[in-house]
Amino acid sequence: MATINVRRVYDDPDPADGTRVLVDRLWPRGVSKERAAVDVWLKEVAPTGELRDWYHHDRSRYEEFDARYRRELADGPAAEAVEQLRGLVRGGPVTLVTSVKNVEDSHVPTIVAVLEE
Repeated sequence: MATINVRRVYDDPDPADGTRVLVDRLWPRGVSKERAAVDVWLKEVAPTGELRDWYHHDRSRYEEFDARYRRELADGPAAEAVEQLRGLVRGGPVTLVTSVKNVEDSHVPTIVAVLEE
């Protein structure tokens, strides 16, 4: 499997990033398309607004958030987006780009885990 990197959209792109994929439902505030330097925006792979509001980055809810989010990723447009991501990963390095402040407590580790399974 190719390399999967994670980078905040506010960090400078790196030549080793490969394909840069924005995995947030909303475009990052205050960031131009040029600055973001994303190749693909897969908003469908991000958690639904309802799930995001329920979780609200409350670390005590992370395990349940992960389980609910995995169910979202297994169906409909989210599942199609995961398959698109898998195809990109098979083609070379991919960098998942996000605007969240604390990546470890976000949806991104779940995406990485699902891609690596």
